[in-house]
Amino acid sequence: MRYLVSIMGVILLVPLLMMKKAFEINVRHQEIELERYRGEKPITIFFISDIHRRKITNRLLKKVNGEIHAVIIGGDLAERGVPLSRIDQNIKALAKIGPIYYVWGNNDREVGAHHIRKYIQNAGGIVLENEAISLTNMEHPVWLIGLEDVSSGRADIEKSFENVPSNDPVIFVSHTPFVFDKVRDRFHSDVFLAGHTHGGQIRLGKWGYYQKGALITSQNEVTLISNGFGTTLVPLRLGAPAECHILSIKHVSSTNVR
Repeated sequence: MRYLVSIMGVILLVPLLMMKKAFEINVRHQEIELERYRGEKPITIFFISDIHRRKITNRLLKKVNGEIHAVIIGGDLAERGVPLSRIDQNIKALAKIGPIYYVWGNNDREVGAHHIRKYIQNAGGIVLENEAISLTNMEHPVWLIGLEDVSSGRADIEKSFENVPSNDPVIFVSHTPFVFDKVRDRFHSDVFLAGHTHGGQIRLGKWGYYQKGALITSQNEVTLISNGFGTTLVPLRLGAPAECHILSIKHVSSTNVR
């Protein structure tokens, strides 16, 4: 009987722990060193993706310290069933951190594209749809490219890069990381940012539906695939902690990312 009680206790405890993990606030501070970035001072970017049904609270805002030059929302800001008031409030909260740049995720249009577009614009943000923009207030140009949601059929990689100078540093953002190899075949980006996979969301050790999120350095470029901040379907996580990121980008004579 004692063993049965113990087993039942574990069965009940595991989902509670998984739910707790789903609502953690983990802000990853990560440094990126690029040859092509020529500014004397680092630029600092806040990257968050896959918010889905979560609320952006003051607890998160308090963890984001210092000047942020750009807040990049990497898609899936929402999904079907999320109250429009929550989406609006989340965008307003993120706008307190810094200027917003947003790319579409595969779930966002379920709540109505016109609503999200309006809320982003009302907060002074920019919706990037197959286009590049030079980040403002930089010592030297840094280009931010936002690709449309691939699943919508609107993604156009060539159009995204058509106005980008060849010698300036580039940050390429797509909701899904599965287009990165197509980009590398034809264009150069110094930094690749994506979410979408949730790091597998529920993992058993090294096993998961997708790879765990990570910051990877290879051949003078950096790739960040985030576990994402929220969850979809069920608010449970295991082995792939909820996360968002503060990226400090600075110049070095040779790329060395930690």
